[in-house]
Amino acid sequence: MNRVDCAVSCFEEEFSCSQAVFSTYGPQLGLDRERALKSAGAFGGGMGRMGETCGAVTGAFMVIGLRYGNVRAEDSQIKEKAYSLVREFVDQFQSRNETIGCRELLGCELSTPEGRELAREKNLFATICPKLVQDAAEIVEQILESGE
Repeated sequence: MNRVDCAVSCFEEEFSCSQAVFSTYGPQLGLDRERALKSAGAFGGGMGRMGETCGAVTGAFMVIGLRYGNVRAEDSQIKEKAYSLVREFVDQFQSRNETIGCRELLGCELSTPEGRELAREKNLFATICPKLVQDAAEIVEQILESGE
């Protein structure tokens, strides 16, 4: 199974979208799966179920940061490369999905019990979210391959 399929499978195991993306790529970048799952755990549902930035997107941002982020404050060129790759990711994700906002992607408000119930009734977590995880994983895979 390739990493894109692994990310989708992880999501289908009922981990959040952010966990699915980050835990798939974390181990190849030196972060064990358990820590990656924990680190990404609060970002699902548009960052803590607030409906903001899609968790698949924030998971991908963390992958980009783990691979390309700076570790010294004075490493401004490295920081700029990471920011540039994040913008590249967003451009590609938006070209596929129009937005990176969870609320807009799902068309409901996950920050309320009523909105979460509506998402469940419409089966959005099974019909929309796997594609978003797949898109994020495909794009981050490409960035990791070509980002050197």
